[in-house]
Amino acid sequence: MKRLAILSLFAALSLPVLAAPETFAVDSMHTFPSFSYSHFGYSVQTSRFNKTTGKVVLDKAAKTGSVEVVIDMKSVETGSILNEHIQGEDFFDTAKYPTATFKSIRVMFDGDKPVAVEGNLTIKGVTKPVTLKVTGYQLMPHPMMKKDVLGANATTTVKRSEFNAGKYAPYVGDDVTITIAIEAIKE
Repeated sequence: MKRLAILSLFAALSLPVLAAPETFAVDSMHTFPSFSYSHFGYSVQTSRFNKTTGKVVLDKAAKTGSVEVVIDMKSVETGSILNEHIQGEDFFDTAKYPTATFKSIRVMFDGDKPVAVEGNLTIKGVTKPVTLKVTGYQLMPHPMMKKDVLGANATTTVKRSEFNAGKYAPYVGDDVTITIAIEAIKE
């Protein structure tokens, strides 16, 4: 009986260790969602949001994960006097809808790297499915913090009219490219 217990212990010790999901908190100082659109066909205008929170959960061994991002819509930065204008009822209506959210349903991998994230984007109380294409993914120890940090850029294109923000379309482009430059620190 004693011999069986010792053999069982050695067998258990020789099994591979399974990785557990790791949680990363969005680094608000290095995460900036932005959006760009055609302005009457003259140029592509780009604006960003300065306040973002959220978390990323990643299980590298199982090749699964989840992403939740909350954007403070009042932190929009257009680079001009349009900050207040774009927060009005015709666009973001930040008085009623102060945040936008993205919640993943599935993270897709190519080898060890996430390449796309399917999920639901909610703006102005309207939720639509979107797929974020992931580029520039990196996960490594941060040289100053000595903690693992992940970073990536994720992009999708939506029609702003589908989120009740279509004023001046089609003159001001209805297609809006959303890019989330994200960094997240392991908790």
